[in-house]
Formats: sequence, C-alpha cells, structure tokens
Amino acid sequence: MSADTTHISNVRPQPDQVLSDIADYVMNYTIHSDLAYETARNCLIDTLGCGLEALEYPACTKLLGPIVPGTTVPQGAKVPGTQFQLDPVQAAFNIGTMIRWLDFNDTWLAAEWGHPSDNLGGILATADWLSRTAVAAGKAPLTMHDVLTAMIKAHEIQGCIALENSFNKVGLDHVVLVKVASTAVVAHMLGLNRDEIINALSLAWVDGQSLRTYRHAPNTGSRKSWAAGDATSRAVRLALIAQTGEMGYPSVLSAKTWGFYDVLFKGQPFKFQRPYGSYVMENVLFKISFPAEFHSQTAVECAMQIHETLKQNGKSVDDIKRITIRTHEACIRIIDKKGPLNNPADRDHCIQYMVAVPLLFGRLTAADYEDSVAHDPRIDELRDKIVCVEDTTFTTDYHNPEKRAIANALKVEFNDGTALDEVVCEYPIGHKRRREDGIPLLEAKFRTNLARRFPEKQQQRILDVSLNQAQLEHMPVHEYVDLYVI
Repeated sequence: MSADTTHISNVRPQPDQVLSDIADYVMNYTIHSDLAYETARNCLIDTLGCGLEALEYPACTKLLGPIVPGTTVPQGAKVPGTQFQLDPVQAAFNIGTMIRWLDFNDTWLAAEWGHPSDNLGGILATADWLSRTAVAAGKAPLTMHDVLTAMIKAHEIQGCIALENSFNKVGLDHVVLVKVASTAVVAHMLGLNRDEIINALSLAWVDGQSLRTYRHAPNTGSRKSWAAGDATSRAVRLALIAQTGEMGYPSVLSAKTWGFYDVLFKGQPFKFQRPYGSYVMENVLFKISFPAEFHSQTAVECAMQIHETLKQNGKSVDDIKRITIRTHEACIRIIDKKGPLNNPADRDHCIQYMVAVPLLFGRLTAADYEDSVAHDPRIDELRDKIVCVEDTTFTTDYHNPEKRAIANALKVEFNDGTALDEVVCEYPIGHKRRREDGIPLLEAKFRTNLARRFPEKQQQRILDVSLNQAQLEHMPVHEYVDLYVI
C-alpha cells in the first residue's frame, strides 16, 4: 500500500522576470532623452529645496544626525543644509526624511501613487560617499550626470510598477517602491554585477513592508514624513549586504504560498503597461505652489481663485452655505476626511482643510498645518460645509495615460440662495502640460528655499551651477554637495 504524497521541489528557479527586467534596465539601458535630463535637474533642485525648508521644523530635525551622537565618518556623505557627515545608510535616511517631510516634493499618480524623488536620499548619499572615497584613493569621482541618470532610472522603476499595480488597495504603503527602486540604482552605483543586483532586489521584496496605517484615520501621523527616508536608507543597506556576496531569493515574488504575490498581493502577479525607459521623469508632477497632498492641488488652485472672487463681490466665508468638490475617486479614497484633525500630518491629508485655509486666508503654506493656525475655529466651521462627490469622467481622465489629469471643481453656494459659477481646474501648475508656466515658479521656489539657509554669496554659487545643465552634469558629486554645507 503506497501513500499519495506531493513533493516540494527544491530546484532553485530562475529569477522572477520582474527582477531580471529591473536589473537589465539599470545596467544596460542608455537614456538619450534631453527632456528627461532637464526634468531631472529641475527635480534635483526642487527636491533639495524641499529638504532645506524642512530644516525649519524641529519635528523633522530631531530625527536627523548620526544614530549614535558624536559618530564621525571621514569620507562619509554630507547632508545638505547641515553639518552632518554620515555613513551612506544614515545619510540616506537624513536626506530622504528632509525631502519628504513637508509633502512638497514631486508626485506620481497612477494605480499606485508616490513621490519618486524620495529615491534621491539613497542616490545622493551613495554617490557622495563613493565620490569622496574615490578622491581619497586618487581615483575619479562620480559626476552629477551619474546622479541624474540614477534619478531618471529610479523614477522609471517606481513609476512603471505603479502604473498598473495598486499596493494601497492591499494595505501596503507606496514606499515599498522607493525601497525597490533605490536598491536597484544604488546597487548599480556600487558596481554590483547582474546576479548581485537581482539578489539585492530580492532582499528588498522579501523585506518587511510598511503598512499604510500612518497615512489614514484614525492613526494618521508623522511616520508618513519619514517612511520614505527609512525605505531609501534600507535600500542602501540591502545593496551593501548584497555586495558582500550574500545570496538572494530568485522567486521572491512568484513562489507559491511564501512569495510576495501570495502573501501580500492576493495572489496576483504584477502587470506592466510599458517597458522601462524615461517616461516617468518626463511626465512627473511637481508640487510648485502648495505643500499639499497632490490629489488636492487643483482644488487648492480653485480655492485661491474663489478667495479673490469673494473679496471682489464683498462676500466672506460666513456667507457660504455649502461647498461641493467634484473630484476623482482617488481623491475621495485618500483625503476626503471628516472629524478632528490631530496633527500636521492629519491636516495635509484632508482636502476639506486644504480648501478651507486658502478660502479664508488666500494662502496655503507648510506653516498653515501647525496648531497655531489649525486652532482657528473658522477652519473647522468651513470644513463642515464642504462635501466631495465623484465625477466618473474625472476618474477616467486621471487614469488615462494620454491625459493624467488630476481634476477638481469647486461650487460655492451662499446662504441667500445665490451661488458662484463652478471653478474647474484639470491640470495643476506642476503638470507636464503646464511646464512652460511651472518651471519659472519652480526656480523661484528653489531660490526661496536657498535663502532660508544660506548667505547670499553661497546662494548664488549654488544657483550658478544648478540652473546650468551642462555645468551641473560635469560637476563631481562631492563638490556639488559641498555647496550646500553650512
């Protein structure tokens, strides 16, 4: 009598195609797009500027510096706007946390959303450390062209996976894609071969992944401001582990029962809309005018316009009976929020708050999320009058790769029965379709942020290089970073 047994194969499989495709892209793809490099330069200065503004907030700066106070790393990476020189893992955390703190860096919206410039934490820290180490050994440093190339590829990896695959719908935070993208480009910068890059990527996927708990009521909190810093620094750590020859896990995604798909993605393999190229950087969204969750950007633009209309018509918010925001599904799912808002992280993910403030004051700045402003009772009174409704056309246009709209429309009704004409905005100022209008404002934002931290002559040295594409690309990484040292 024989027993019917099922044997588990112990034959090590070939790497998942997703891992191989990413490794081949970072190793072999040559970027020929001038638009991608120009956009990457604008992304670089905007992202660093966001980090400099964040240094004005103690809630951010308390997390910065070495893990052990007083630790020094002679050839370590420097953290812009500070006096810290750290190992590349901790430097990546510092830089990544700074640039994400105020929710003011770039954005990518698709089935999954995120902020591809979060990867700059790992990229810049690693490139700076490698450059200083190379110079100390009498070798050539990396240049800022290498940094821009890594940025384009990290944007592409994060953004292309996000196009068709929703991690938020299974409760996972988008910073998993920061970790994966940063791991890929950092591993390549470190000189890992194809097998080692695949090993590093497998370590990123098999790693523990962040829940979105800290982004949603009733637990919204400040971890959402350092989660990407944590992810990009973890990527540097995993790439360094793989550099030692540590093994990987080739079917980390597809393994039955134990793989990422079965454990965390409801058994569904990833889908892809397009091959890796330079599409994401070319089409990335910049947050230029307002430090607000991106699905609200056009709503805030509408609110600013309505603020002026109210003044011209001799009306105030006290005259308002109801405000209807016609919007897209993702906006409702993420930032349509009622009830008490407990901290700045709560407020910058509430569309009612982000509309009420500009209606009241004609502005929306990072400081407007702090308690000193939020305790104004008029804000909550106005929030209670604001409702969101989905427009399915807006939702369709949001997902259309030819449009990538982020539309909102505001309708204001008054107590006396009258109403304003609805104000509609489909594309925010930071959208590719509005680049001509947006880039001068992006540069002005950068100048403002430089002035927060540096004396005039230092600001000018940074601007002279940062606004000149050819000069920036040829500059050694460590020399560019040194421009930002206080």
